[in-house]
Amino acid sequence: MGVQQRATVEDVARLAGVSSKTVSRVFGNRDLVAPATVERVLDAAKRLRFRPNSLARTLRRGGGTDTIGFVMGELGNPFYYGIASGIEQEASRNGNALVVATTGDTPDGEQRVVDALLAQRVGALLLVPVAGDQSYLEGERHLGTPVIAIDRPASNLVADAIVLANRSGVFDATSRLLARGHRRIGYVCNPAAVRAQVERVQGYREAMAAYGIGGTERWERLVDDPRAAPERIVADLLSGEDPPTAVVTGNNRMTIGALRALRGLGEDAPALIGFDDFDTADVLGVSVISHDPVELGRRAARLAIERMGDPLGFTRRIELPTRFIERGSGERPPRDA
Repeated sequence: MGVQQRATVEDVARLAGVSSKTVSRVFGNRDLVAPATVERVLDAAKRLRFRPNSLARTLRRGGGTDTIGFVMGELGNPFYYGIASGIEQEASRNGNALVVATTGDTPDGEQRVVDALLAQRVGALLLVPVAGDQSYLEGERHLGTPVIAIDRPASNLVADAIVLANRSGVFDATSRLLARGHRRIGYVCNPAAVRAQVERVQGYREAMAAYGIGGTERWERLVDDPRAAPERIVADLLSGEDPPTAVVTGNNRMTIGALRALRGLGEDAPALIGFDDFDTADVLGVSVISHDPVELGRRAARLAIERMGDPLGFTRRIELPTRFIERGSGERPPRDA
């Protein structure tokens, strides 16, 4: 059995007994067509399972579609699909479609994936920046396509940004460990060069400095290698001559890696606080710096929809708060206390 050919405008016109131009008007501006004719055309289209090519119509006008494009990192990260869920909820409520593409959290893949998405004439682009430079999007911005950076600001590009309170969130968590008597506190993250992690490291160092503790590099593992196993990064930190009594991890993948590295240490395990909540963290008793990725997505989509209606408005940076959740792992006292 062969594949059936899609019905065309001409097929619908023949069945409805009207011209092709009338069919186009019904699907483009039906106010100009008599109601009886509209009903006849729609009935013919339904019988033929005809779908109008809205993208082709848009390209003829030289504009963009009502579709929102979202470029995120690796598909398996719950943080990213939480954001995607929030975007989809807001887009659906407003009648916008959503197209999602992934970079695999690799800088080399970002522009290639973005270019492929923009070729579909999306009406707005939502992007979790991975590469160090987004200036390649400047021309698209001048053409009226809104660009919204999520989780971290875009570099070398005037664009709206929806970010988290990274610095203050980690400052608060590190300060809690210091208040419990910890002085050797480690910080581990991968990737490390992205803006969000730079801000988190800053919060960690500022908290340590507030207690008069410098030279924190010996307890830091700032890695930019997607092939590096998180548990090995943490294990390397703990095997040093002056190992930390507490560890702060920069994202959920690193927290899960830390749990694997700490497995079997029992009472000798250092205190642990992770940035990003994750499924089973409550069951495992992991203290976290929490936030709402779904709300992050909702706010980004809302701003994109506003920008689609008013692309010339002033750019905005919106910072969403974090909150600390005590579950036990971050409340352990220093082993040598």
